[in-house]
Amino acid sequence: MLHPYHPGGLTRRQLLRRSALSAAALTIGTRHASALTPIRMSCWSQPLSEQTNVFAAKEFGWFGEAGLDFTFVPGAGGGAAIKHVLAGNADVAFANLEPLFFAVEKGEKLKAVYNIYPQNVFNVVSLTNAKITKPQDLKGKRIGVYSMESGTRHNLRIILRAVGLDEGDVEVVPTGVLNFAPLMQGQVDATAATDTGLWLAQQRGLGPANVIWARDFLNTPTDAFIVTEDFYRTRREQLVGFLRAYKRGTQWMLDHPAKAADMATKYAINGKDPKQNLEIIKIRNGSSVNVDTKRHGLGWFDMELLVRVEQTFRELGLLKRQLNVQDMFTNELVGML
Repeated sequence: MLHPYHPGGLTRRQLLRRSALSAAALTIGTRHASALTPIRMSCWSQPLSEQTNVFAAKEFGWFGEAGLDFTFVPGAGGGAAIKHVLAGNADVAFANLEPLFFAVEKGEKLKAVYNIYPQNVFNVVSLTNAKITKPQDLKGKRIGVYSMESGTRHNLRIILRAVGLDEGDVEVVPTGVLNFAPLMQGQVDATAATDTGLWLAQQRGLGPANVIWARDFLNTPTDAFIVTEDFYRTRREQLVGFLRAYKRGTQWMLDHPAKAADMATKYAINGKDPKQNLEIIKIRNGSSVNVDTKRHGLGWFDMELLVRVEQTFRELGLLKRQLNVQDMFTNELVGML
């Protein structure tokens, strides 16, 4: 789970705050709800244009065809989405991998069943006059991060680690919701961001910039669908139906990005501008596929990569003990879609 600078003028922090104020889940209308089995998806955010594949699965009745009454549960970050699942307030979490690892380390029984975004969307951006073109150039520099708890910080450390550096070799500055403003004003030398955040900053006059991508050093999946092990064992039919409908929506959005951009105006809180929706959807479509998904199908996990991710998290001190990746992630259901 998923970005510091969001289209429509909404930053991730603003989205999270708005989500936190929501007292009840947002339910997207359903047909013949009484005949369907409820399934609730807790998300790190409120509905965004990049999630139009979810809305398409609802709009076209694909959840209903699977016998499911779908509910979108807004969350205040990936950690909150997973907490909703653990508390029984949702069935499936749409979340980033860090809170999954942290929860499992604490003894929670969770399983990731679908790789939503196999591409790492994080980066470090600098203006060209700073002459920062490779990780080594970051040494001694002031670097903005969204917060000290964010994926921007974790992925900055991954980039630094690739050349034998860590936070002690740079000055990390939490820049909050206006993560590109300090860069454009010269208050930091570089800022850790995401693909969509970079795009929006470019629309707002960022100017010529150099970008270092975290995926070039460790292509950690950005988000996954996560359930409890109990749900995985006892609600297999509903879970497969949910994933099948979601995958169908994802393929539709890949095939029809312009139509998805129009649909986003109906569902997404940041979706008023179809042209902006289209650009964000194109970016997110790109993070939904990779070599493995082309070979094995959408949602596929690279287990060898995840072993490296777990090892890297331990080396960075994010995890205190070794976790069994084979217990945490599975491709079993993806193979059934």
